[in-house]
Amino acid sequence: MIEALKSDEIVAKVGGRFKLTALIQKRMLELMDGARPLVDRGNMTDLEVAIQEVLHDKIAIDYEASGLRPPQGQS
Repeated sequence: MIEALKSDEIVAKVGGRFKLTALIQKRMLELMDGARPLVDRGNMTDLEVAIQEVLHDKIAIDYEASGLRPPQGQS
């Protein structure tokens, strides 16, 4: 599962490794606080769930609310 983090696909979805790290960290905190997973959890850890949620476009950065610029090719 952590192999997915080596892929440029997941990095490009968010717009960079630092943004990806921040998104995963924020989502992991939500999961640890009891938030419901948006993908089938199975035997996955919170980190693996957060990664799968990004890969399946279940979570993303709200660029408009954050004031950040979206990755090129997205709006």
